[in-house]
Amino acid sequence: MVSLTGTLSLVFLAVASVSLAAPFNPPGGVGLNVTPIYQPMSQFDFHSLSLALYQEYIELDLFHHGLAKFSVEEFEAAGMNAEDRFLIEFMADQEVGHARMLSNIIGPEIAAKQCDYTYAFETVREFVDFLLNLSVAHTVGESGVYGFLEHLNSRAAATLLLDSITTEARQQMIFRQFEGLFPMPIWFVVGITQSMAWTLLAPHIASCPENNTYLDWQNFPALDILNNPDATGITKDTLAAITHNRSVPLSKPGRVVHLSWEDPGKPVGPNGSYITTTSAGKPKHVAWISQLNTTYTDLTIVGKNAGFTYQPGEEIYGDHTASVINGTMFIMVTDEDPYITPYNVSKLNEHVVAGPAIYQSG
Repeated sequence: MVSLTGTLSLVFLAVASVSLAAPFNPPGGVGLNVTPIYQPMSQFDFHSLSLALYQEYIELDLFHHGLAKFSVEEFEAAGMNAEDRFLIEFMADQEVGHARMLSNIIGPEIAAKQCDYTYAFETVREFVDFLLNLSVAHTVGESGVYGFLEHLNSRAAATLLLDSITTEARQQMIFRQFEGLFPMPIWFVVGITQSMAWTLLAPHIASCPENNTYLDWQNFPALDILNNPDATGITKDTLAAITHNRSVPLSKPGRVVHLSWEDPGKPVGPNGSYITTTSAGKPKHVAWISQLNTTYTDLTIVGKNAGFTYQPGEEIYGDHTASVINGTMFIMVTDEDPYITPYNVSKLNEHVVAGPAIYQSG
């Protein structure tokens, strides 16, 4: 009997004996020596890229809205000077480029156009927090793309989208710094499904041009975290800075988390043209999608569409490695606790009772 190590060695030797596909290129790889075509190759591609375009439009609008809403004095009271405001304006310009790139891939004649949006923030700190994670701008935009990027049929389009989302990952870090938070408290950035991202994005879209793309993704019933850790309050005396190593965390394992959720059947999104649905059974668990893991905790029901759970304390690899729950992540009420990995998060869709909601642990 050949050991596993021996088997792998034999396979490697067999592959290595094959002539190279090109000078200095080992055999294998996908999409090499082809002429790339930067366009959707399936309906999955079209609706995924269209969702990303909707995301870019709201980010672009949100940057400009915040800059126009608040005075110089209000920004400076939050520790953000003229250079910081210019950086926000420059990031808005980046979103113009991202939106144009996606429109060109989809096709300028059929690509969705910019919509009208609703926002709920009244201070500069709330604006920054809205951009950072409690809305749709960067946590949702970044994780939403990571969730479908490797499943696109068009690998060429995926390459361009990856080029844009890496820029937005840097924006995410900057907004944590604007809020006085540690810039990168996680080891891995999680991906979520298109339906999860669309559930979080759609309620902020008031109306769209009549012929805009109608997305095929599901809208789940909304989930509300009644006692979400509040960075705007805890860090109210912390001005913008490159980093703060805070001794008092926003949350910790064992913290009780109170939840409420809506019934399906609510109109949401542009002109109320989407209806929330679920195929799940009775609520039993809370799924925490964070870093490499999807972790479940038990849900205790306390009334109609209300319950509580406890923040888990699992570590990424165990053995005193980094906590699974850190930074910003997504939680959902589910009927079952299926085994989920970063590549097959879509398997969770059928079990979502409500959510996701964005949990800001630190």
